[in-house]
Amino acid sequence: MAAFEVNMQTLPVQFIETSHDYALIERAIGYIEANASRQPELDEIAAAVGLSAYHFQRLFTRWVGISPKRFLQYISKENARQMLKNSGDILDVSLATGLSGPGRLHDLLVHTEAATPGDLKRRGEGLVIRYGFHPSPFGECLLALTPRGICYLGFVQTDRSAALEILRSDWPRAILEESSDQTTPYIAPLFNLAGEPQKPLALHLAGTNFQIKVWEALLKIAPGQVSTYQRIAADIGYPQSARAVGNAIAHNKVAWLIPCHRVIRKEGEFGNYRYGLPRKKAMLVWESGLVE
Repeated sequence: MAAFEVNMQTLPVQFIETSHDYALIERAIGYIEANASRQPELDEIAAAVGLSAYHFQRLFTRWVGISPKRFLQYISKENARQMLKNSGDILDVSLATGLSGPGRLHDLLVHTEAATPGDLKRRGEGLVIRYGFHPSPFGECLLALTPRGICYLGFVQTDRSAALEILRSDWPRAILEESSDQTTPYIAPLFNLAGEPQKPLALHLAGTNFQIKVWEALLKIAPGQVSTYQRIAADIGYPQSARAVGNAIAHNKVAWLIPCHRVIRKEGEFGNYRYGLPRKKAMLVWESGLVE
């Protein structure tokens, strides 16, 4: 059933630590955003999340390897605008060649397979989906597999039952079986925490032809790069459909791997994100540390 095999019965200790760290990172982002006009100092941010400046600095280093000061710079609107400017030429090359672009995360090969019209009509009838809840660098996640690949990756925001309902919405007649022993081997490679060469992954996607086009375009945005709704619309041949692109992105059911977090507004605003704006910014910051 698996798209690749990896001998990993348990997750690395580092993986568990990064998952625990995320809750504090998210609180820190929220505090920074609420007080951005004052440019709070390290001591103040640390106190807001209940840590000393020393331990807060260490938290950042353990989580992604960059300083809080660099973190503040990274999530600024000015930096987002510069990222868009720098991403232009790189994206042109990546999209023209069909490559995902530079960076360690994109040693990962991703193959998409759309659900057939018959699959969509049956709405999962006769299909067994195995799922598991796991720690990730961005909090607890839900990963689900069909025999053809990963069909869902999302983050738990309120409780596990709510996350399961989102999974069930695409495949309401499927049989859902909790099977973390099947999903665990995927987790560390998905977030590249094992430090090993990446193996090919298969995605089993349920969406319209237009949505699939958008999701495949997102796969070509490299870590450390961003794009806009307007640019993606143009790249897939629908230059007047930026709003429809945004709607397709909102319906992406494979978070992180299909990187909708790398899409921002053309003005440099980070825009919305299904799993919360702090998590979107955390993802971009975390990636910046991995590709440097």
